[in-house]
Amino acid sequence: MSTEETDVVIVGGGPAGLSAAVELRRQGVERVTVVEREPLAGGMPRLCHHTGFGTWDLHRVLSGPQYARRYVRMAQQHGVTIRTGTTVIGWDSEHGLKFTSPAGTGVIAARAILLATGVRERPRSARLIPGTRPHGVFTTGSLQRFAYERHLPVGKRAVIVGAELVSLSALMTLRHSGVEVVAMVTELPRHQIYFPYSLVRWGLMNAFHRTPLYTATRVERILGLRRVTGIEMADTSTGRTWVIPCDTVVFTGDWIPEHELARSGEIAIDPGTLGPQVDGKFHTSRRGVFAAGNLLRGAETASRVALEGREAAQQIAIYLTQTSWPVFRLPILCSHPLQWVFPNSISSEDVAHPPRALSFWSREFVPSVALQVRQGKRVLYTLAFRELQANRIMHLPAHWMEQVDLQGEPVEVHVEG
Repeated sequence: MSTEETDVVIVGGGPAGLSAAVELRRQGVERVTVVEREPLAGGMPRLCHHTGFGTWDLHRVLSGPQYARRYVRMAQQHGVTIRTGTTVIGWDSEHGLKFTSPAGTGVIAARAILLATGVRERPRSARLIPGTRPHGVFTTGSLQRFAYERHLPVGKRAVIVGAELVSLSALMTLRHSGVEVVAMVTELPRHQIYFPYSLVRWGLMNAFHRTPLYTATRVERILGLRRVTGIEMADTSTGRTWVIPCDTVVFTGDWIPEHELARSGEIAIDPGTLGPQVDGKFHTSRRGVFAAGNLLRGAETASRVALEGREAAQQIAIYLTQTSWPVFRLPILCSHPLQWVFPNSISSEDVAHPPRALSFWSREFVPSVALQVRQGKRVLYTLAFRELQANRIMHLPAHWMEQVDLQGEPVEVHVEG
């Protein structure tokens, strides 16, 4: 078993990991290693052949493969070591990771570790959708791998279960594969594709492809033996059921972080995001281990997680010079209809220097509400919203963290009343 040493090892070669690697080299960190289990680095954007990547971080609009190649090229130009086809299988020591690759097994020891392993969509089985188990059922990720990586035929008539931003990606992949999209369905009262993406949605679905959108609609079961033959739907308000004939079903959204490595390292996991619990400076509960990107909560676009990777890299660079680590941590909890808040813990560094904002995710549309931040009986902050929008990252100022008592009760964010 070989042993290697580096200054920082980054687990995950997607936008967050590669962006962090480039920034670390810019910050003067000499040895930066990115470990990626796929044969090519770049993350899921390399399988998204539509345009729309790079707006916020690179200030240009690229296709997914162009975007991925650009980050790989930037990392190589900055002297980052990228090890593809390499899977981290566990922890060897406090700052050592075991890996396996075609060349054999080994250990990478580092002064700091960044977990940027990303996110995946829950498959049909995890969503507890009844029915048979025929061929033709995908998530967005498996669909894109099927169509763009394996170049296999998908089907002829598809239903997309979901009506959020990633559902657009599924729609464009299906259209590229010559598949007719006969319906898009969501249990919520309206779609969750927001400006400016809403303009794309109406252009793609209504103006050109006339794809029906069924709201307040639930999937009852999938039909078919060897191949999907249809999907049974139900109106959530009336209970009326009907069948849409199709041979392909694509489930979109409903993210779960790739958190297995974090769990095996006994890193505290947030109950809302199911990703590592982090403070505003991307510190996890394990000294020297940081986490960034969609591993933390899913849902963010590639450009946003790339920017987050840069921020995490700056904090890692500070840690390498000062070697300080937060002593006190306090969790931030939330309740229905909020699914998660981020960051989801407060450290002594956050109290001294609060982050710009707290982000959160609502499961439902809720009009005319106020969010309240409390610690025990103390109200730290209240902010009114015209509407909480479902399946969209929203923001709450975080200056109230200065008032937090780190020796007190957990902080809670909830809908007032």
